[in-house]
Amino acid sequence: QVQVVESGGGLVQAGGSLRLSCAASGIIFSINTMGWYRQAPGKQRELVATISSGDSIVYADSVKGRFTLSRDNAKNTVYLQMNSLKPEDTGVYYCNVRCKGPFSRTYDYWGQGTQVTVSS
Repeated sequence: QVQVVESGGGLVQAGGSLRLSCAASGIIFSINTMGWYRQAPGKQRELVATISSGDSIVYADSVKGRFTLSRDNAKNTVYLQMNSLKPEDTGVYYCNVRCKGPFSRTYDYWGQGTQVTVSS
């Protein structure tokens, strides 16, 4: 059974830092990408950052220079270091694991989400 477990959210003042972790287990297909999405109240879920199996990282423009995504392949774990946080970074952060299965079918696995709240 696939499990995607996130941790590290919380409440922080603007300008502060948080580190999110996401560990995936039970994955039987090859992992294409791992990363983070977020959803603010009343808004659609949006990409924050992802890392590919080839270590290519994509960041949303809004977090470039402030957030850093890293990965521990041996542990199927990704980390999101968030610095210089802004109130607009507030939202529920979801970890995503995208796998490629037989016949090139894509499988998306999601964590339960972790709340990040940045106060002004």
